[in-house]
Order: sequence, then structure tokens, then C-alpha cells
Amino acid sequence: MRVPLSWLREYAPVDESVEPAEVATRLTAAGLEVESVEAVGQDISGVVVAEVTAIEELTGFRKPIRYCHVTTGAGERDVICGAVNFAIGDRVPFAPPGAVLPGGFEIGAKKAYGRMSEGMICSADELAIGEERTGILVLAPDAPLGADFASYAGLADHVLDISVTPNLGYALSVRGIARELATAFEVGYTDPADQGLPADVELVSPEVYPASIGDPTACDRFVLREVRGLGPDAPTPLWMRVRLGRAGMRTVSLAVDVTNYLMVELGQPMHAFDRERLSGPIVVRRAQPGERLETLDHVTRELDPDDILITDETGPISMAGTMGGLATEISETSRDLVLEAAHFSAPGTARMSRRHRLFSESSYRFEREVDRELPVRASAKAAALLAGLGGATMIPGCTHAQAEMRAVTISLPVDYPGKVAGLAYQKATVIKRLREVGCVVTEPGSGDDAADGSAGTNSGAGQGAGARSASLNRHARRDHGRHESGPEALTVVPPSWRQDLRYPSDLAEEVIRLEGYDNVPVRMPRAAAGTGLTGAQRLRRTVGRALAGAGYVEVLGQAFASAADYDRLLLPAGDPRRRAVRIANPLSEDEPFLRTTLLPGLLRVLARNAGRGFGDLALYEMGLVFRLGPGGQGVAPIPRVDRGPTVAEVTEMDAALPAQPLRVGLDAVGLVGAGPPGRLAGRHGSRPRGAAGEPGALPHRGRPARAVAPRPLRGGLRHRRRRGGAARRACRGTAPAGGRGLQAAGPHRRGRTGHAGHRGRGRGAATGSGAADLRFPGRDAGRRAGRAGDGARRRGAGRAGRGRRGGGARGGGRRGRRRAA
Repeated sequence: MRVPLSWLREYAPVDESVEPAEVATRLTAAGLEVESVEAVGQDISGVVVAEVTAIEELTGFRKPIRYCHVTTGAGERDVICGAVNFAIGDRVPFAPPGAVLPGGFEIGAKKAYGRMSEGMICSADELAIGEERTGILVLAPDAPLGADFASYAGLADHVLDISVTPNLGYALSVRGIARELATAFEVGYTDPADQGLPADVELVSPEVYPASIGDPTACDRFVLREVRGLGPDAPTPLWMRVRLGRAGMRTVSLAVDVTNYLMVELGQPMHAFDRERLSGPIVVRRAQPGERLETLDHVTRELDPDDILITDETGPISMAGTMGGLATEISETSRDLVLEAAHFSAPGTARMSRRHRLFSESSYRFEREVDRELPVRASAKAAALLAGLGGATMIPGCTHAQAEMRAVTISLPVDYPGKVAGLAYQKATVIKRLREVGCVVTEPGSGDDAADGSAGTNSGAGQGAGARSASLNRHARRDHGRHESGPEALTVVPPSWRQDLRYPSDLAEEVIRLEGYDNVPVRMPRAAAGTGLTGAQRLRRTVGRALAGAGYVEVLGQAFASAADYDRLLLPAGDPRRRAVRIANPLSEDEPFLRTTLLPGLLRVLARNAGRGFGDLALYEMGLVFRLGPGGQGVAPIPRVDRGPTVAEVTEMDAALPAQPLRVGLDAVGLVGAGPPGRLAGRHGSRPRGAAGEPGALPHRGRPARAVAPRPLRGGLRHRRRRGGAARRACRGTAPAGGRGLQAAGPHRRGRTGHAGHRGRGRGAATGSGAADLRFPGRDAGRRAGRAGDGARRRGAGRAGRGRRGGGARGGGRRGRRRAA
């Protein structure tokens, strides 16, 4: 979330002397992490407001070229310009010679197209206030001639880039961040949702375009307003363009810019329809089978029955909260508009945008919950802005369809936040902090709340579906979900913009957050006495050691599968492994099931590595598979959160879960020789990995690795020493000059792997410029490298010559043989 600091200060008047870094520190301490503070417009100088007094069209060139005469009131200049969107009498930003544009670009006079150009007429992109490159930035006719443009447009600012967590949807707006800023600096707060509203904001009028809600689970509030006679050429004011550009939004037209501006300011997404293209009353409902919609991005989408739609008599006209339809799009000739603002289901919007892979600023906010009380006010403010800036007439009143929702009421003992934090909070502190959040707090024995801390709209009215009263006994600290009630309990109604506040622990977190996490004491917990590994844990470790000792490499695959996996395994139709558990919200629609066998994942890893040149592989995976019982897939109940689950509830949940047996899968390819599979060898001893960046893929570095079957070792250490000479003789000629060092690993517990470039670390470290021969893995690697050096001695502890990678390995003589063994 990018937001200019000047915009925040408009509603939270923090003193100008406070450094932007201090603002970022305070917001981060309050839970809104500021990732960066960017100074913008600080390096612009010398740009002034000028008026175009004459234009000469130059011919004979491939593109339009104009020779313009401009005046700043204090002087006149001639300048070459390639834009054609301005005329004589327009006022424009002009950079004379010596002016500096963003990035330190200094303007000078030069000769071009046979004329002398003394400066530059600037576009929005050249002034870093937007991405528009289609023409010159034309200013309002009343722009002061000769004034410093940076000061006139308010370009000097600081932009905060804030990382907002998914549970804090209210912070995706200037309104929400300014409230936190005012609390952090203990200054007054002005709610932008209360500013610029018409007197009849709550009036419902039959003159406004009709609408209704067909599915209350998809939308519980829907508001329409109308403006008529909008000027088709009405420009977006400069101050709005600057703020939208700083927030990362591009300008389109006045109607679109107003809805985007209020979305950033208030957090309420809105959409504008061309009234002439609507047919019949509007209904908000779910999609019907076979329906399609061409969206604004010119893509025709097949709609799912779970999709939330805005429709008229012709069918779908918009994907609610995500993207509008092309058929009702406003254009340059649109004069009569219908403004829509609503409160759509957050889970429904999230599923729809993921299903269609269609993500927008609107869906990003609806997925994280928006204020249910905002549609009425945001739409009224949008209509008022269009009437004031575009010369439109606002139709009095609105169409307001809604489904009644119960408010959330939370009982909070006064001492509960202190018990959670491990320190004492006074009652007045708890009440003060909750009111700063926007909660309505009622003390015991009091009939109402002194709502001096509740800013903005009615904080308790109309929460989301399924809201219910919450009590204290939950989120245990020492007794698994139980908490002793204090002598006094506050009755708290969270604000409508904080739909993440549902339980006493949520309120306690708000108190602790605003009081400062740094004040919470840090104590090391006392570790409980252990009981050792369970039988299942010992079994897994034993199997893993045995397979690793036999040369297999473990891979970790995903637990998801597709129906095509079972077809590729040629499983018969009645095979129980085809009866897979379907995931309600899969990460990918291509893999909507939980796996019933480990083979598809193992084979995918095998195929990927074989395709990258690793032809000799021995892999294994140990993990759970999921098997449905005779009763098919069950639905586990959602347990209550105000207490621990009962035995009956646990039994019911267990019965709904599929069987999850532990399985071990093995696969291998390209093994050479007899005996157990050999381990892998690579330039740096790389383990197999899957797709790029996931478990199971081998990076293709250097030559492909090869794995061979190691010979079984017989005898003990004495036998290995005896065979040292034979092993050394067998390795002669296997260390060509300039060869790459490979990792070698043996199957027995005394053989350890080593990496190229290390000085004899571990037994059998392959170093220097030798290439490992894995016929004698692990135990002979160090000796091989030692033989490759020209200065090795025949007896004693000789030092090998240094290899290309800078490492030396001890491997000569008896001492070298003992190290290699």
C-alpha cells in the first residue's frame, strides 16, 4: 500500500517538524510495517507554469512536430514539442534551460528540426506524477502564470510503502492508516468518510435506478446513485492526479479516477455503469449454468455457479467486486452514470478471483473485508465529486438494498489483556485503547458508552454473516482455552471497519499493540521433561537410515495429486487408490486431490532429473497418503472456540478424516553393476530436487552426475587399510588435468562425504583437480586427490599438491591411507 504522507497529514495532523522516518517507526511499532520511505518531487526545480501563445506546425517529418511560443509572465521562449493534445491559450508546465527534472535531468537549449528549442513542455510522466505518456500535462485555466510548478502541484512529498497483513483490510486505505497515525502521535483524527457528503446521504429515493439482492450470502448491502449530464471532456484535477500517481494508480477519466481516488482514501471499491447501456433492474446473484461475461480486459469468461454477479435483464454485467463487464463500460461519450457501492462476501470474492485468475485492486480489498457501513457514504461522496468537478447533476437519494446482520458483542474482563501480556493494565488504559480503535465500550452498570473515542460511522451496526456474541472463556494461557473471569467485564462492540475483532483475545491484542509490544516482558519458558522418541518416530528414523545407507536419496514431494496421475499409473476403475479426497480450496485446480500413493510424485522427480542429464538415480520418499473409507468423504464439523472440544466432537471430527497410513516409495533408474544402488555424485554434491525452486530438482551444473553400485565392504578397518594400495593403484589415471572435483560418498558409516575445495575435511574428501571414481566411493577419494599431486611422498604423511580450487588434501603414505579409510 503506497500512500503520500501529505495525504495522511490531512486527516491526522502530525506536526510538519516530525521526520518521515519517525512516522515510519511509529506505524511499524503499531503493527503496520513500513517497508520504505521514498522522497518524491524533491529534486524538481525551475519548472514553472507557462501559457502557449503561438503554435507553428512543422512539416516534412515522420511525426507531428510543433514549434511553440510560450510565456511565463516574466519572459518568452520558443520550444519544440511533439505532442498535439494542447492548443493556444492552454497553460502547461514548462522547464526552461537550467531547470532540473526528476532523476537530476537538467534541461538545456539545443537545436532540433532546424529550430532552436529553449526548454521543454512537460508531460505527467516526465514530472514523475503518473505513467501517462500520451501528451502534455494541460493545467487548469486559472493556474497562476509563472508560479513554481512543484509548489503549485504539491510535488514535494514522501511516499510510505506499507506492508499490510491480510487481517488488517482497513489499513488498505488512507482512512485506516491515518487513524493509526493519529493514535500513535496522540493527535486528533478526522474521518474522511464524514467529509464532503450531501445533506440527503441516507435518503432512499425511487427515482434512482432500481436494484435488489438475490442472494444475501453473496452480498448483504448494495447501493446505487445516479449522476446525469457529466461533461464528457471534464478533466481530472491536478491534485487528484498527483495523489493517484503517488499511490500507484493511473489516470483514465474523471469518472474512473473519482472511484479510484475514493477507493484509496476510504477503502471502498466502487464501479460506474453507463446508464444508457443498462436494461431493467439490477440484481446481485450467483451465476447460472452456462452464463458467460466479457470483462473489461476483453476476455470472455465461463462463469461458475459460485461466482457473484451483478446482472440486469440481459444477463451478467459485472463480476462483483472484481471487474466490470465490457457491455456497460463508460466511454468518452457517457454522460449519465450509475454508481455502485456494495459489501460483497469476502470468501466468495476471493474464490472467484482465484478461479478466474483475475486480480484487481478492488478484489484485493474485498477479499480482506471492507467496512459494511461505507457504501452509502462512499457513493454519496463520489456523486458529489462528479457533480462538483464534472458539472453533473446528482439525483437526490439512493437505492439501498440490504440484508440485516447482527452486531458482534464481546464481553471482556478488565484484567484479561494484562493476564495475556503478563503485566498489569489499568481499567482506564484498556477502555482508552479500545475506544481509540473505534470500539463502543460499555462499563458495568452503565447504560451507554461515552463514545468520545469512536470515530466515523456507527461502529457496531451490521457485521458480516455468521456474527455472534463472544464470551471470555477461550484462548487459554495455562488451562487450554479457559480463563478465569475478572470481577468486572466490559461490553465491547467492535467498529464496522474492524471485522477481524471477534473474541476477547483480539481485543487484548489491540490493547497490547497500542501500549507497545516493547513493554511486554520477555521470560524464557521452562522446558517440560521429555519422554524420548515414540515408536513411530524410531521406526521412521530406522527406515530412513537404512535407505540412506543403501545409497538412496530422500525427496520431499507435494501431497496433492490429479486424476490424470491415476490414469498414467494404469490403475483399474475400481482400484481404491482412485478414491481420493477432494480439497475444498486447492492451491491449483490441476491438483485438487490428496494423494493416495507416493508413486506419481516420485516419478515426476525422476523424470525431471533424468531430463536434465542425471541418468543414474536412486530415490525414496517417506510420507502419508490419504485413503477414503467405505463411507466416502466426510465433512468435519467446525468446533466452537469458546471452549475446548468435547469427546463427542473429537470423535465426530476423527470419523470425518480419511485414513492416513505412512508409506515408503522407492524408484531408481540407470543403475550400473550389482549390489545396492550407489549415491549421487555431482559437481558440488547436489541433492536431487523437483521443479525449479522446489524439492526434487537437480541443478544442471557442470557435467551430469553418475551413480554406480558400490562394492559391499567386507571386514573391518584392518581390511580397509590392507586394500589401500590396491585402491590407490586402481585410481591411477583417473585425475586428468583440469578435471572438476566431485562429491563422493560411501555406503558405510565411516565413509563421509567431502566437497571440492576443502583441505582434507572429512574422510574421503575429494579435493584439488581430481575427478572422483565412485568404484571405490568415500574411502578412496582423499587418496585419489593425493595421487594427483606431483609432490606426494611414497611414505609418511605427505601433503598433496594444491588443486585448481585452492584446496590441498592429505592422502599420501600410511597416514593418508588411514585418513582415506
